[in-house]
Amino acid sequence: MTPSEAMRLARERELDLVEVAPSAKPPVCRLIDYGKYQYEQTKRERQARKAQKQIEIKEVRLRPKTSEHDTDVRVRQARKFLESGAKVKVRLRFRGREIQHPQVALKILQDFAARLADVGEVEIRPNMEGRSLLMILAPLSKGKPVKKTASAKPAPQKKDVRPKSEKTG
Repeated sequence: MTPSEAMRLARERELDLVEVAPSAKPPVCRLIDYGKYQYEQTKRERQARKAQKQIEIKEVRLRPKTSEHDTDVRVRQARKFLESGAKVKVRLRFRGREIQHPQVALKILQDFAARLADVGEVEIRPNMEGRSLLMILAPLSKGKPVKKTASAKPAPQKKDVRPKSEKTG
């Protein structure tokens, strides 16, 4: 139909004439309530944003001289964060001359990661950032199998089923 007929029809029905495909021959137009269309579009976008999962990053702070018990507390906190699905940033801050011994701090962070290996994996390995050593742990993805730790029971020993005459050879 001609553009003037389409405009007249849109006015009669109290709708808007919207060009859908301008490059088509002839151009394609639709009669719609444009305000309602915009409202539904924003509603769909809002739903899509709501469906997205925000990844949270929690931080745990340590020092090279942090006592064993306090480190245990931080490990429990980090475990709780990882189990809830958040990433954990482990920051080991140096003060004064502590920075002269980064190998001590590196060992602390490696031990920290090893203690959380059943619930998380190292996403970003320890690296220096200013006067602190940073490491980021991410929760294990659901598809990955959990690694067995050294505390697990050893595999059963296989019995020797050869006849006695062959065993003493």
